[in-house]
Amino acid sequence: MSSIFGSPIQLAPAKKARIEIIPLIDVIFFLLATFVLFTLSLNKIQSVPVNLPQASAAAPKDQEDTSVVIQVSDGDAAFWNKEPISLAEIAPRLANYKANTPLPRVLVSGDDRARYGNVIKVLDEVRLAGIATVTIETAYRASGR
Repeated sequence: MSSIFGSPIQLAPAKKARIEIIPLIDVIFFLLATFVLFTLSLNKIQSVPVNLPQASAAAPKDQEDTSVVIQVSDGDAAFWNKEPISLAEIAPRLANYKANTPLPRVLVSGDDRARYGNVIKVLDEVRLAGIATVTIETAYRASGR
């Protein structure tokens, strides 16, 4: 072959493709080290045992609903069936409610301003009052509703 100027064109010999294994080994060791460090950093998760309710037939229509809704809000505020109260009033009201109701049921709810610790305090008060039927509402509810 020749070019326009008369000198021959030299073609470089084709190189064969090679698979470099050393970078692959580096990546594998990096993934292995990451996995080992991740599994060593896991902590044992503590959990609370929960007894889930069993499905049953609907309650008779003549039975009056005597359940109480306790809604926790920000600060020291709470609502007992839409009536504003303080967190300190919950324990005596629960004791009175349990003494006067044959099947006491409590629904604990929190609005968008409620602190998690205050909700736990209310759940502790319900447990200390000896009320076994407790429901925790997870749907959004505005304050006092």
